[in-house]
Amino acid sequence: MRDPLQAPRWVHWTLIALAMLVVAFLLVMPLAMVLGAAFREGVGVWFAALVEPDARAALRLTLVTAAIVIPLNAFFGMATAWAVTRFEFRGKQVLLALIDLPFAVSPVVAGLCLVLLFGREGWFADLLARYNVQVLFAPPAIVLATLFITFPFVARELIPLMEQQGAEEELAARSLGAGAWHVFRRVTLPNIKWALLYGVLLCGARAMGEFGAVSVVSGHIRGLTNTLPLHIEILYNEFHATAAFAVASLLAALALVTLVVRFWLEARHGDALARAHRRH
Repeated sequence: MRDPLQAPRWVHWTLIALAMLVVAFLLVMPLAMVLGAAFREGVGVWFAALVEPDARAALRLTLVTAAIVIPLNAFFGMATAWAVTRFEFRGKQVLLALIDLPFAVSPVVAGLCLVLLFGREGWFADLLARYNVQVLFAPPAIVLATLFITFPFVARELIPLMEQQGAEEELAARSLGAGAWHVFRRVTLPNIKWALLYGVLLCGARAMGEFGAVSVVSGHIRGLTNTLPLHIEILYNEFHATAAFAVASLLAALALVTLVVRFWLEARHGDALARAHRRH
């Protein structure tokens, strides 16, 4: 007799087929078209578009930005998760809401906020002019914009997991005389390492692909403040479609590497990651 709580088999397979069809149409097909357009004029043209000086500068700035943003967000994400899950304080719910602010606010709005802070008429304009520091339309603004947009990824991976784990093991270690650093290194970090790595992975993927906030604060200066997404936009607007798709294929390749690492993490450490996601 069929379990009344179980959906009929035809519903099961229909939903799977529908999901596969949507994924193929919305994800696989566009990716295949990008790769096809990138190699349409041959590997030589594709390679020339990637080694062109502006493309190399955009790739370098993208990777440098990610290399700065990822460790900072890992540190601040762990600190925030630790504060939220280990202490009770006034304004805790406000802090939790603010963590999600980059998810709720348009990246363009985030970029405009940085303009109001660091622009010529901004709050810090006099201070920056006094020390001759250029933030807006320079790499520091790109790093700040990317830092803002990617901040929630690590914190939101760690907070549910650390809430579920509780502080019993850490308190036991402290009662035995272990110092704070020793407790973090030998107790806390091993328990959160896979969720932390997963958050870092998502943070890195978003950092390399961020467009809106970076576009507002970059100034679109060739060879100086263009990241890969901005460089692709410029090439496409100037009707260099093949070069634009070639650079886009490089960005897609970085995303695919991220997906492969993600699949590996879920395959090897699915239980720990599932616990982290269970309360999302």
